[in-house]
Amino acid sequence: MAIPRIAVGSTGEFAQPDALKAALAEFISVLIFVFAGEGSGVAFNKLTDDGSTTPAGLVAAALAHGFGLFVAVAIGANISGGHVNPAVTFGAFLGGHITLIRGIMYWIGQLLGAVVACLLLAFSTGMSTPAFSLSSGVGVWNAVVFEIVMTFGLVYTVYATAVDPKKGNIGIIAPIAIGLIVGANILAGGAFDGASMNPAVSFGPAVVSWSWDNHWVYWVGPLIGSAIAAFVYQIIFIDSNTHEQLPSTDF
Repeated sequence: MAIPRIAVGSTGEFAQPDALKAALAEFISVLIFVFAGEGSGVAFNKLTDDGSTTPAGLVAAALAHGFGLFVAVAIGANISGGHVNPAVTFGAFLGGHITLIRGIMYWIGQLLGAVVACLLLAFSTGMSTPAFSLSSGVGVWNAVVFEIVMTFGLVYTVYATAVDPKKGNIGIIAPIAIGLIVGANILAGGAFDGASMNPAVSFGPAVVSWSWDNHWVYWVGPLIGSAIAAFVYQIIFIDSNTHEQLPSTDF
């Protein structure tokens, strides 16, 4: 079954106040998220003499990213939908929930937010913001699969808790559910490739440190994972109307 609602949109959207406000909201949300997440690694390195790659550093990164994303999604939800991630925006576009033009605006805001966050970190701490990299013994295709699976889980969670029109009251917990899946995935994949799941999160440190080794992995994996999740959820669980909400008197 094809998804008929995919739309390019109009170039007039670049000048629409609501679209500009939404892109700005994405910029601010990503800035807050990346500053907290990347900053946790910088802080842990300072406190432990470059110990962010230890088990304790991994737990700290998972908590900081989970908490930060919970807030970033919540504060942007009523303005832009709280994507905070180019992969989420891509999945929303494939599902017909955002136009290509607005998606491009979101991407610009998200990428700029990540770069500004890393510049502020580098300036305020005097320390580097290291780019994402593969651990020893991890091949690029191993990392791509990791990113596909982890981003699939993230975008599937976004669809189930925030996008699905049948979500009902569960939509209230969407920001915390999204933050929790990212934190859990960092615990699972952080030791192997950093567990990005978010091209903007990878892009900011890469620009500031000007380190691009295997950077494509952090775009290809998340975008493929996002596409799979969007098609699976949109086609099977939304378009096919496989579930009918029970009347409130039945539970």
